[in-house]
Amino acid sequence: MPTDLLPTLTDTPPGILALLLAAAMAAGWIDAVVGGGGLLLLPVLMAAFPQAPVAPLLGTNKLTAVFGTASAAVAYTRGVRPDRRTVWPAAGLALLGSGAGAALAGSISSDALRPIVMAVLAAVLVTVVVRPALGAAADPARLTPRRIAAAVLIAGAGVAFYDGLVGPGTGTFLIIAFTSVTGMDFVSASASAKIVNTATNVGALTVFAVNGDILWAMGLALAACNVAGAQVGARMALTRGTGFVRAVLVVVVLALLAKLAWEWFSGPV
Repeated sequence: MPTDLLPTLTDTPPGILALLLAAAMAAGWIDAVVGGGGLLLLPVLMAAFPQAPVAPLLGTNKLTAVFGTASAAVAYTRGVRPDRRTVWPAAGLALLGSGAGAALAGSISSDALRPIVMAVLAAVLVTVVVRPALGAAADPARLTPRRIAAAVLIAGAGVAFYDGLVGPGTGTFLIIAFTSVTGMDFVSASASAKIVNTATNVGALTVFAVNGDILWAMGLALAACNVAGAQVGARMALTRGTGFVRAVLVVVVLALLAKLAWEWFSGPV
């Protein structure tokens, strides 16, 4: 890999660095509430360093995200107790699923994945809008062994593999999986998603690190801002409850759909 194409923290112009730090903080807030922060930070990284290879930018985004999601998970578990039968098996499987996805990162064109992600996001939006009771209150009766096993497979294998392969939007998909399959409310689903998302980030980050695809100084600087945003977001979600999380979820999904549609019709930024 040509090292002259890789950006460094010290050589980044102050204006670009300020934009990246602000994006990292905003992404941390979004991720902590409903997920999807990577669809803000990763495009900013790619726009800031258009000549850089994609893999180091993906790895740097993962390094940033792992700190934010882990800190949000800690904040959530102080106020919410996620269902251990669902979360911990999903997190364990997610380490493998995201690692497998990261191993294939860069081998699949983002242009090929974009319409698939758009279709899934549209399905998420329709589900949330058509079913206003979804995630409003917990439904413990749906925490059956069969549904728990399904949620573990969907979150720990399917969504985790996507996280390692592409990444952005993972938290959103995890929240919908937990609310729709196991009947969690949005706040509990957000807490569960953060734990599993931390595992997916660690699994993918390990592969990127082994391959040397991480800009460490840049990623750690962005991580500090990401953690700050994540702490604010997690506390707001716990304080304001499921209605707040649902409203942010709808706004974020609409924004992600609009962004992806714009890129699809106008070409990559």
